[in-house]
Amino acid sequence: MRAVVLREPGPVENLELKDLPLPEVKPGWVRIAVEAFGLNRSELHTRLGLAEGVTFPRVPGIEAVGIVDAGDGFEPGQQVATMMGGMGRTFDGGYAEYTVVPRAQVIPFRSDLPWEVIGQVPETLQTAYGSLTTGLDLKAGQTLLIRGGTSALGFATATLAKDLGATVFATTRQEERLGILRDHGVDHPLLDDGDVASQVREIAPEGVDAALELVGTPTLPDTLNATRVHGTVCFTGMLSNQWTISNFYPIGYLPAGVRLTAYGGEADDLPASVLQRHLDRIADGTATLGPAKVYSMTEIRQAHDDLEHNRTAGKLVVLTGRAEGAAP
Repeated sequence: MRAVVLREPGPVENLELKDLPLPEVKPGWVRIAVEAFGLNRSELHTRLGLAEGVTFPRVPGIEAVGIVDAGDGFEPGQQVATMMGGMGRTFDGGYAEYTVVPRAQVIPFRSDLPWEVIGQVPETLQTAYGSLTTGLDLKAGQTLLIRGGTSALGFATATLAKDLGATVFATTRQEERLGILRDHGVDHPLLDDGDVASQVREIAPEGVDAALELVGTPTLPDTLNATRVHGTVCFTGMLSNQWTISNFYPIGYLPAGVRLTAYGGEADDLPASVLQRHLDRIADGTATLGPAKVYSMTEIRQAHDDLEHNRTAGKLVVLTGRAEGAAP
């Protein structure tokens, strides 16, 4: 099979497309013929040497979609998604034509959507769903600020929040992307000038009920200041690649009465019913994914470079080409 191997942390040149033996199936594991995989900031962190507990060389990739090839508990040919659980870190991940993962992190679904569409969904949906439910407990009628709205996760969160009945604010640092947010259903697209809190309070004087921080620690204080007393900020993303706070003094850092939580999930945090409903809604046109850019496996270095430098809005997806006979 073909697979992308990261020989060691470093530049995109350290990602190499290689021929590897077909991975063997262990008891309790499932081999998936991968049709598509999404790119995530987690994999960028791995390539840059910022992730802990990773051994090299390694096939990266914390998610993949495809069909069951062999293993316990699933019928061959069943459409499935998989994510997290050590993929691409402690064992080889989704940047390959075949991947072997523990049965517990395999989520079945049925869909006639193209693989480049399905490939945008699993990890992004899991994180958006978990952030809104576990992280924020968002309710119908509430207001939500998404800091980093033109990321794939930002678009997915806006879709779920609007479906729930929330009013959505979302930010972008690029003026030309305000229209993309508006077209995606965001009620209040905001140009991030570093003082989003003032813009928010012009519309919602007491602040938003909930905020999702996807940029990271550089914007977190402003996001906290955009949130009302007894509102909640959930720290989920690190688009800035900055995730620590030096000399953190809670009383001085946190506005009085504003709650700060965090979210990070696994495959079992995304119920199969939620994945199926989301795919069905995309198919019938009642849900949208936002923009995406699709690559082939031979373009993996360009894809990673685009991810690192935030050149595209939305999700980056790679098609393996396996269905066209690329796999042995």
